[in-house]
Amino acid sequence: MVSPLNWFLGLFSLDIGIDLGTANTLVYVRRKGIVINEPSVVAIETKTKKVLAIGAEAKEMVGRTPANIVAIRPLRDGVISDFDVTEKMLHYFIHKVHERMVMRVPRPRVVVGIPSGVTEVEKRAVHDASISAGARKAYLIEQPIAAAIGAGLPITDSMGSMVVDIGGGTTEVAVISLGGIVVARSLRVAGDEMDESIINYARQKYNLLIGERMAEQAKIAAGSAYPLEQELTVTLRGRNLITGLPEEVEVSSVELREALSSPVSTIVEAVRAAVDETPPELIADLMEHGVVLTGGGALLRGFDQRLSEELKMKVRVADDPVSCVALGSGMILEELDMLHKVLTDMQRRGPMR
Repeated sequence: MVSPLNWFLGLFSLDIGIDLGTANTLVYVRRKGIVINEPSVVAIETKTKKVLAIGAEAKEMVGRTPANIVAIRPLRDGVISDFDVTEKMLHYFIHKVHERMVMRVPRPRVVVGIPSGVTEVEKRAVHDASISAGARKAYLIEQPIAAAIGAGLPITDSMGSMVVDIGGGTTEVAVISLGGIVVARSLRVAGDEMDESIINYARQKYNLLIGERMAEQAKIAAGSAYPLEQELTVTLRGRNLITGLPEEVEVSSVELREALSSPVSTIVEAVRAAVDETPPELIADLMEHGVVLTGGGALLRGFDQRLSEELKMKVRVADDPVSCVALGSGMILEELDMLHKVLTDMQRRGPMR
């Protein structure tokens, strides 16, 4: 039975679902949809610790700041590496949602997606940061479950579903049935590791030092995990490590595929291992309905084909893979009564109060 006070607060508060990602933070507002999609970057003045910019504006400063300003990513490998900065970033996003409201509204309930492999201490950090940032109540949900809900999978049915969520810092692999995770794999190899592989490849093959943004742009423009019908090319710009002078090199998608082979293979092996542990009854469901890819890494060309070839099963990319975790977190807010079991399970294991 919902108390009159909770009913009143729920009626007027702008409850939000947050995909607190290593690379990007997405915010879903109940009854409005996704309203914020910005990089998880904060620019800080080093002496005063004053926050100068957050989100897209801060990302523009990465690698371009003077000595007294540093642009940092407060989350690494899907978990909080700097609690204070993360709290300020969450406060900024929550305030941004509310600043356009004419009337004062109650503090929101917040659902935050977290990697399935995080420790109790890491869960506590996310929960406490959300409360400190202005949440009335904070719920935690494992990212693969949120991604599955956002992708439209029937997670509350007895039928098995499999989701592979490839984010910036972590890859989450899960087989889900009856609202819970049956088999899970969480590895800290994802989009950031792919960018690092491209940086290392450019350094080793061409003696070219490139930045993270250049590597990410190359991955988006010509990266692939499977041979393409028409191979692409992209120009890498950086500094020659021998001469010390600026240089640009044109590389093909074949070379980038070679550069990305290690992180891609690691993710594929994790998926294979999860399938190997899956009960036979659920394997039959997966063979019929296939595997769903979510997260920004799902957009890597040919990844679904590569995985399908390895697993001998159908693999498809979700309609809006980047937004799935945020959409799933928001859909829980929209149907809190029906999907409360998912949150209750998390509360038993997590730091809920």
